[in-house]
Amino acid sequence: MNTQDWNVALYDGQHSFVTQYGKALLDLLAPRPGERILDVGCGTGHLTKRIADCGATVIGLDNSPNMIAAARCAHPDVTFVLADARDFTFDEPFDAVFSNATLHWVTPPEAAARCIADALKPGGRFVAEFGGAGNVAHITNAIRNTRYALTGEDHPHGWFFPSIGAYASLLETYGLEVQAAWLFDRPTPLEGEDGLRHWLTMFGGEMLRGLAAEEIAHVTAQAERTLRTTHYRDGQWFADYRRIRIVAVKTGVEF
Repeated sequence: MNTQDWNVALYDGQHSFVTQYGKALLDLLAPRPGERILDVGCGTGHLTKRIADCGATVIGLDNSPNMIAAARCAHPDVTFVLADARDFTFDEPFDAVFSNATLHWVTPPEAAARCIADALKPGGRFVAEFGGAGNVAHITNAIRNTRYALTGEDHPHGWFFPSIGAYASLLETYGLEVQAAWLFDRPTPLEGEDGLRHWLTMFGGEMLRGLAAEEIAHVTAQAERTLRTTHYRDGQWFADYRRIRIVAVKTGVEF
């Protein structure tokens, strides 16, 4: 699993787009009063709270103690649990499992798919969005190439960015039938002149792992120079996001 130390203030402050873009996914989930719903990778719990406000009984799950502590503080009326998306169980099944901007962090993906399928009732739905094939490819290539030129090491980013076909096949293995899927570009604005640098601090820890502070500064500065002509305009950086969005139903039939 791609490990990450989460800075809650930076996440909710300069990267609040994670929650803002997730609101559209809630329309696909369409939570109903009385439903039992699990939010996998709930972060600071803002989308979990929106699900609860629809009248559903919702549980937010995250493997970050910092995120869970912040979620419990912000939304004391919602249940949050500290658990690994690759290894969780509940006594009662769910009508739906929801996940926004999380599953590209979770490897091996088979473990998460198995847990999600096991958590659903027959006929229950799985609604998710996360990084898809080609996500932030320009940014990761710039960092990877600069790091290689500096150290001679080829250090992969560690994320899971699948195609629709690959992910649909994976879900079917565990009895989840994909009913709708999208893979789309979503250039995402990053806040301020230092937006790319802050993004790397927030999300790029694996790509920079093992480097000394002065090496990180060099790699980051070189990546900014490389990307400025294509990813910076009108005083703002943009990340080359590509998202995969999935709606699947548990059939109970494993392919």
